[in-house]
Amino acid sequence: MSFRLSHAPLRATAGAFILNSGLTKWSADAEAAAGLHGFASGTYPAFKNVQPPTFVKALGAGEMALGAALLTPFISSRKVGLGLTVFSAGLLGLYAKTPGMRDGIRPTQDGTGLAKDVWLFGIGTSLLLDGNGEGRKVRKAQKQVTKAEKKATKAEKKATKALAE
Repeated sequence: MSFRLSHAPLRATAGAFILNSGLTKWSADAEAAAGLHGFASGTYPAFKNVQPPTFVKALGAGEMALGAALLTPFISSRKVGLGLTVFSAGLLGLYAKTPGMRDGIRPTQDGTGLAKDVWLFGIGTSLLLDGNGEGRKVRKAQKQVTKAEKKATKAEKKATKALAE
């Protein structure tokens, strides 16, 4: 398990936000489903063959799963970081590829809602990069120190016993 207390604010904010978004999409009406489906399939043609209600339910379920994973401390930060990075990259793809979302790199008024998802990408990549690095090394070093301390204690007892004889 790789969970750091310093990751908790990142995971909690992103997880709560995404979980709420998934719950909202899960209960979307037909009009909202058609709108989201049209928006996504315009940028990602692979979604054109999926029915709007199915698409929105699947998207909502995926968001709920990702949000719940982010909020679950025993799931490693590296794993949830990977999931969040992939998810947010898809959102940023919508921003980059959908006409009218940006003026150069700067978002238009319509694009601000998607451009702000760059913070999700930042959180995801931070969790991914920091997820298992130093934590594993620190635990390994702690084990080595404990082993050396036990060995030193054993040697000290042996030396004390030898001097007493």
